[in-house]
Amino acid sequence: HVQLVESGGGSVQTGGSLRLSCAASGYTYSSYCMGWFRQAPGKEHEGIATIHTSIPDTYYADAVEGRFTISQDKEKNTVYLQMNDLKPEDSGMYSCAASSDRYAVCPLLISRYKFWGQGTQVTVS
Repeated sequence: HVQLVESGGGSVQTGGSLRLSCAASGYTYSSYCMGWFRQAPGKEHEGIATIHTSIPDTYYADAVEGRFTISQDKEKNTVYLQMNDLKPEDSGMYSCAASSDRYAVCPLLISRYKFWGQGTQVTVS
């Protein structure tokens, strides 16, 4: 089975930074898509960023491009999300997700992500 564990959330002031981590286990870390999603109260899931586990392919939502950076440490099977210049609208529950199948590219399509972590809360005020 695939297990994803997020960490690094918290409360910060506007303009601050946080770095989220997602430790993955239970599958071969190769040719999969990994992504970060967030959900604010009363709102739908919003795709934030994705990364391919084997090639340097990333995608960012327009709302975060230039402020957020997704990266990975393949030896640790860990994906990171560096969040800078945080804004109140960035607040929400951030979840890490992994695709159930292997893909050549990783467009941010929520249907592709079948394995989810428990989420970590980010609050910006």
